[in-house]
Amino acid sequence: MALREIKPGNRGFLYLNSHPEGCAAVVDELWQRTPAPADTADGTGPVALVIGSSAGYGLAATVAALRTYGMRGLGIAFEAPETERRTASAGWYRTARTAALAGPDGDFAFLNADAFSTTAKEQALDHLAARYGKVDFLVYSVAAPRRTDPVTGEIHHSVIKPLGSAYRAKTLQFDGDTALVGALELEPATDAERDATVRVMGGADWKLWIDALTDRGLVQRNFHTVALSYVGSDLTAPIYRAGTIGAAKRHLEDTARRLQRDLAPLGGRAHTVVAGAAVTQASTAIPSIALYTTLLRAVLGDDFRSTAQQAADLWRQLTGAAPLQLDEEERIRLDGWEMDEKVQAAVHERWTAATTETLAELADTDWFRAQVGRLYGWHVPGTDYDSPAQTTVAWPAGG
Repeated sequence: MALREIKPGNRGFLYLNSHPEGCAAVVDELWQRTPAPADTADGTGPVALVIGSSAGYGLAATVAALRTYGMRGLGIAFEAPETERRTASAGWYRTARTAALAGPDGDFAFLNADAFSTTAKEQALDHLAARYGKVDFLVYSVAAPRRTDPVTGEIHHSVIKPLGSAYRAKTLQFDGDTALVGALELEPATDAERDATVRVMGGADWKLWIDALTDRGLVQRNFHTVALSYVGSDLTAPIYRAGTIGAAKRHLEDTARRLQRDLAPLGGRAHTVVAGAAVTQASTAIPSIALYTTLLRAVLGDDFRSTAQQAADLWRQLTGAAPLQLDEEERIRLDGWEMDEKVQAAVHERWTAATTETLAELADTDWFRAQVGRLYGWHVPGTDYDSPAQTTVAWPAGG
């Protein structure tokens, strides 16, 4: 076990070190903000496989499943252990704390593996088959910069670019502690870049997981699978919904419809879930999303719905406690609070007026900076950042 003095070492929105105690405190807060345990008919929770369980909506969905429903099953994440130069990744520490909160009697394991790989699928399905027999839910929440095709071995890299024409827009930047409104221009993606992004972030891997479960006879009757997605504002559409990521999300939605047909004989269902805006490690990499989110937060204040609140809404729908909130494209919608017409109109006004000089009046940049730091365990109230921290934390047993 190692006590180390650590500093964030951040470059913009990217932090080189994670703080284990801060990461644990973030999970504690998420746990406390999640609804208390619900009664289950036979005293045991359903079985879930959560792919991408260590961050963002995948983490929130995992915590909600464990705390509210006593979910059994397996979470999969791909996290880096501690090295001589760096702490373990934030997701490593968050996973360790999530497992601890589930308690020694919890029946949920965590696998540290590349979810895109055939090996990870085999390991996960072997565990599920031996422990439970069949799976009730699969939540797919994966955002990655690259994917190795398990059949061809080809490595595909995702890009964040517009399609068709260049993208010029405002961005949020920081010069030390000072928030600035900058400008960004991105050239359009090539066809090859678009196709590679679809291969990484589309529905191909999600379908491989469902096919693998089905082939092994591990799909429970009335099985339900969902994959996390986002739509967002027309302000960010050129770089998101109408860009390379949007192409991948459309492929994800097409995949949901194919899976729905495949699962129908078992009474199974497949949907994409359109979540609302959030500050995540994935979203901070998307140009203009940061500025948009700070403006949205300033408009909504405490009505900005957290990932914990959205995950609770999702599980109520998945478990039948509430009806599915589907749009015309059969997507589960959790983003009504964000896409409300009055809210969007207010954000548009602020976006037009936003300059470095007016930013403090229009956007909640202090909140945003704190949220980014919290992704890595920094800026968490009550955490002692001046004393050495125990950075050597074991991955949960059984994973």
